[in-house]
Amino acid sequence: MGIEIEKKFTVRELPTDLDKYPYHIIEQGYLNTSPAVRVRREDDHYYMTYKGSAPAEEGGIGKVEYNMPLDAESYAHLVKKCDGNIIKKTRHLIPLNEDAYDSEYLSANPQIKSAIENGDIKIELDIFKAPFDGRYLAEVEFPNEDAARAYHAASWFHEDVTGDHHYSNSYMSTESL
Repeated sequence: MGIEIEKKFTVRELPTDLDKYPYHIIEQGYLNTSPAVRVRREDDHYYMTYKGSAPAEEGGIGKVEYNMPLDAESYAHLVKKCDGNIIKKTRHLIPLNEDAYDSEYLSANPQIKSAIENGDIKIELDIFKAPFDGRYLAEVEFPNEDAARAYHAASWFHEDVTGDHHYSNSYMSTESL
């Protein structure tokens, strides 16, 4: 079991140099939305994910997440059973913004500074395809809640929508278009 600690943002404007960053082509569908049970193809990798709320006694913004590998045949079988919209997107992996943390915070938290330098903390920019053309969301996943709270959003982000279920992929799968 892992705990996913992330913040999510709408996007004011796309970075101009997206072609220089690595990316993944993602397709996913939901077998259930609460708790979220999805199947995903990411490039040539396939898996099923369970996402639920963190245990109440833990509080905070984290979510429980389990991943189980699938093969292409299993994915193809399961995605046909998904309800609603199949989500298709390109996920760009962008280095964290240089002003993400105050220098004092980084001095007091060398593990965060090291994670940034190693590219372990990055911005994941999702550019959605039909039927969600024109929708962009950025996520940053953190090693702990303190790092998430101390984070300063990139200038090209618009609104912090962390925790607003309307911006979750599972909700998008249920939208009437």
